[in-house]
Amino acid sequence: MRKLAITLICTALMQGVAQTPASNSVSIQVDLAKPQGPFKPIYSWFGYDESNYTTMKYGKQLLRELHDLSPVPVYIRAHHLLTSGNGEPELKWSSSNIFKVDANGKPVYDFTITDQTFDEFQKAGVRPMVELGFMPKDLAATVPGVDAYQVHYPANTTSGASNNPPKDYAMWGELVRRYTEHLVERYGKAEISTWYFEVWNEPDISYWHGTQSEYFKLYDYAVDGVRAALPNAIVGGPATTGPTSEKAAGFLDNFLKHCLNDKSAANGKPIPLDFISFHPKGRPTVVDGHVRMGLSNELKASDAGFRIVAKYPTYIHLPVILSEADPEGCAACSMKVNPANAYRNGPLYATYTAAAIKALFDLQDKSNVNLLAMLSWSFEFEGKEYFEGFRTLATNGVDKPVLSVFRMAGMMSGERVLTSSTGQVPLDDILTMGVTHAPDVDALATKAEHGASVMLWNYHDDDLPAPAAEVQMTVTGIPPGVKKVLLEHYRIDGTHSNSYSVWKSMGSPQTPTPEQYAQLKEAGQLELLNSPQWLEVSAGKVTISTDLPRQATSMMRFTW
Repeated sequence: MRKLAITLICTALMQGVAQTPASNSVSIQVDLAKPQGPFKPIYSWFGYDESNYTTMKYGKQLLRELHDLSPVPVYIRAHHLLTSGNGEPELKWSSSNIFKVDANGKPVYDFTITDQTFDEFQKAGVRPMVELGFMPKDLAATVPGVDAYQVHYPANTTSGASNNPPKDYAMWGELVRRYTEHLVERYGKAEISTWYFEVWNEPDISYWHGTQSEYFKLYDYAVDGVRAALPNAIVGGPATTGPTSEKAAGFLDNFLKHCLNDKSAANGKPIPLDFISFHPKGRPTVVDGHVRMGLSNELKASDAGFRIVAKYPTYIHLPVILSEADPEGCAACSMKVNPANAYRNGPLYATYTAAAIKALFDLQDKSNVNLLAMLSWSFEFEGKEYFEGFRTLATNGVDKPVLSVFRMAGMMSGERVLTSSTGQVPLDDILTMGVTHAPDVDALATKAEHGASVMLWNYHDDDLPAPAAEVQMTVTGIPPGVKKVLLEHYRIDGTHSNSYSVWKSMGSPQTPTPEQYAQLKEAGQLELLNSPQWLEVSAGKVTISTDLPRQATSMMRFTW
C-alpha cells in the first residue's frame, strides 16, 4: 500500500494533476417542477459470500446499521445457504449443513445453522433475498475432474463439487420445498411473501459445473419446490454475469426464452418468472502508478442486460435485480492481492457509487425496463486487519466512507427530477470511454411532498489529485408560498465522513486504543459539511455555492 501511495505521489509530481476542464466552475440546474420518473430505492440491497458472518460480532452490528440507513426495507443476499459444512466461515466460503442422506438413502434435514442466520436477519429488521445454492455434498453429482467438495481460498473456490448439479433433480426440488416450508413455518407466510427467491449464482461460469440446459432444469425444480410450499413466492434468476460477453448474453437470452416458451421439467406447467437478475461489474486497474476505475464496464454490462430484457414484451416490466453490481468482481481479494483495489477504503468508492446510481436510472429509462435493485456485494470480514482493502462497508466495526453514500441515498424519495450540469460527462461518453478526460461533476435530485434532495459528485476514473470544482447550484420549482427552506449539507471527501483518513492520521494502528477506536467510529458516520441553514426563496428558486473536491460526494437536503 505504501509503495502504491509513494508511486502515486511521484507520478502526480511528474505528470501534474488529472486532466480538468479549462475552468473549474460548474453550473448545476435542478428543476423540481419537471419529474423524470419515480425514485426507487435501488441502493437498499447488499450481499456477501460468507453467510456465516451474519451471526458474528461485527456482522450483527452492520446488519442493524444497514437497516437504519433506509426508510424502506433493506434486502440481504448471501451465498452458501445450502452448502454442506460445519458452519465456520472462510474467505469466499460458508455452510449450513442443511441436508444429508442417511444409510438408507433417505434425506435428513437439519435447519439449526440456517435458523441462526435467518434469525439474525429478523432481529436486524432486514429481509433476505434467498439465493438457492450451493449443492449439498450428499446431493452433488459426480463431475469429471472435480474431486474435492470444498476448495480453499486463494485457490479457485468455485472448482469444488459444491457447484455441481444435483444427482437427483426431484430430490433437489424436494430440498427446496422443505427449506421454503421451514422458513414459512418459522417466520410466517406474510413475511416470506415479501422475500425474493433466486436460483443459484452465475451459472454461466464456474459457479455451475453443468450445462445451460441442466441449469434450466435446476431452475424448474427449484421454483416448483418454492411454489409448492408458498404459492405466491417471488421467484427468479438466472443471476448470470454481466452480459457483455457473447456467452453471458446468450445464457440470459436463452433463459428468458426457456421461461417464456418451454414447459417446466418439474411439472410440465408454464415456468414462473417474477424477476430477472444478472451481475454487472466494473474493472479497475493500476495505470502509471495510480488506480483507474472502470465505471464504463459496469454500465455497459447493465445496458446490455437491459436491452436483452427489453426484447421481450412479456418480461419488459418485470423487476430487474442487479444482484451483484460492483466496481469489480472479487470482494475477498484485498488490495494486498490486487493493488487496483486500493479504491475501496477512501471516498473514491463512494463517488463511483453515486455516479453509478444515476447512470443506472438513465439506462433503465433508455430501455424502458423496471430496475428494482443495484445490490452492492459488500459487507465485512471478521478477524482481518483494519483497512486491509477488502470490498467492505466496515472494517472491524468501523464504517468506511462508502457506507455513507448509501445513507445519502436513503435521504432521497419521491420523484426523480430534471437536472443539468455544465460539468456532466454525457452517458454515451461514459459508456464508450469512461470518465478519463474531464471529470464528471453532476447531480441526481428528487422531490417529495415537503422537501427535495440533491446528491452531487466530482468523479474521475483516475484517482489523482486535482483542483476542486467550484459549483453553483440553482434549484427551481419550489412550491408557491414557500418563503424559506432549511438546507442540510452532508459531505464525503478527504476530511469528512472518512474514517480511513483519520486512521492514517493516527499512524495506521492495527490495535487502536479505546479512545482511537471511538474516534474512528465517529469518523465513519455521515457528517454535515456545515451547520444547517435557512435559505430565502425568491420566485421559487434558491442558489447555493460550494467547492466540491475531486472524488467527493455531497447531499443537499432541503425541507419546507
